Amino acid sequence: MQTPGTLHVVATPIGNLGDLGARALDTLRTVDAICAEDTRHTRQLLAHFGVEKPLVALHQHNEEAQVAQLVARLQGGQALALVSDAGTPLVSDPGFRLVRAAREAGIRVSPVPGACAAVAALSVAGIASDRFAFEGFLPAKTGARRERLAALAGEPRTLIFYEASHRIEEMLADLADRFGPRHAVVARELTKLFETVLDGDLPSLHARVAADANQRKGEFVVIVEGAGEDADASLAEGRRVYAVLCAHMKPSQAAKVAAEITGAPRKALYGGDAG
Repeated sequence: MQTPGTLHVVATPIGNLGDLGARALDTLRTVDAICAEDTRHTRQLLAHFGVEKPLVALHQHNEEAQVAQLVARLQGGQALALVSDAGTPLVSDPGFRLVRAAREAGIRVSPVPGACAAVAALSVAGIASDRFAFEGFLPAKTGARRERLAALAGEPRTLIFYEASHRIEEMLADLADRFGPRHAVVARELTKLFETVLDGDLPSLHARVAADANQRKGEFVVIVEGAGEDADASLAEGRRVYAVLCAHMKPSQAAKVAAEITGAPRKALYGGDAG
């Protein structure tokens, strides 16, 4: 009976190529093929290190269709590596379907740890890191994004977000509007030449990014402190009162009254643009 191969989940650099570990490089050199989110990007990485391996495109649009074929290759004894464009695979990247299918098939799945933008940003943020929640990318549409932030307003854990350059200014404006003057960090282009880490309250961070076009370029991790215990209790009471009032008046009016009674942020109670 053929001994199954191993699926290696390999972290790659988020910017500085010197962050590729020796074990990760050795794994990429010895596997039979590499499953990559963007084969063009991964080919450039491999070329830098003189590695030549067959590449298999595995991204959000084809992962489900590719899984059976890749599991069959693993069952046939091949060793495969799974990489994303940057950082640790499956952290806001495709790949979990392949990992799940491989594990269900009794195939060994082995992590080869390394860089992760979320953890790298958290390590330099100076914000409580004992408990945190990774939210990844917020919804692109304004209404959905504000609704999601309203739901997170009472979260006591530190919050970690990813954001793209074309939405960072709008995202910070919504954070400031929904969360108020909480302490936060905007980490941009981590480990790259133009790396910056800005810290301050959310309104001031939004103003700094809005005023400097250079601070709106690149890839972003935003770290926001969680709601304090008092704020959490106030929000919980506000939501309770809001739910009762909604049976008797319009949601926007209910949010206004509930906020006045409990001291909870009105926009955290009513996710839309309350009038």
